[in-house]
Amino acid sequence: MRITPLDIQQKQFPVRFRGFDMEEVYAFLEVIREEMEDLIRENASLKEQLHRTEAQLQEYREMENTLRETLLTAQQLVEDYKSNARKEAELIIKEAEMKADAIIKEAQEKVIKIHEDIVDLKGIRRHFKEELRRLIESHLRMLEFDEEREEDMGEAITTEEPKQEEAEEDSEVQGT
Repeated sequence: MRITPLDIQQKQFPVRFRGFDMEEVYAFLEVIREEMEDLIRENASLKEQLHRTEAQLQEYREMENTLRETLLTAQQLVEDYKSNARKEAELIIKEAEMKADAIIKEAQEKVIKIHEDIVDLKGIRRHFKEELRRLIESHLRMLEFDEEREEDMGEAITTEEPKQEEAEEDSEVQGT
């Protein structure tokens, strides 16, 4: 049975000749003592439970702070990784653009060189044609000159034969 403060306040001890009934007072005090012990044990238990709960709560708060800090750190790392990735991507793009520009410039220089080579080759070809034409014309002149000479020699031979015949006749006539 639980004693309440009201029970203690309303408790009446019968008065006897020499005061209160001692057995009843001692019995009541024994009940109060047991109740007080129970209350003290319960109070101690509750205090211990409260202490454990507060310790657990503190632990949970520390875990929450740690998780929050970890989350913030992770978010910062993600932002850093994103930023670094963007910078790296921009750098790669710039390098690629520079390489592309260099390749284009090199290709344009090669095109210019090829055009120059083509112009030089056309000049060489034109010069070769002119030289060949001169050589052919020179050989044609030599052939024409040879033909003229042969004609002249042929005429000379035909004109010389009668002279030779005349000379032979003259030598026969004089020798006779």
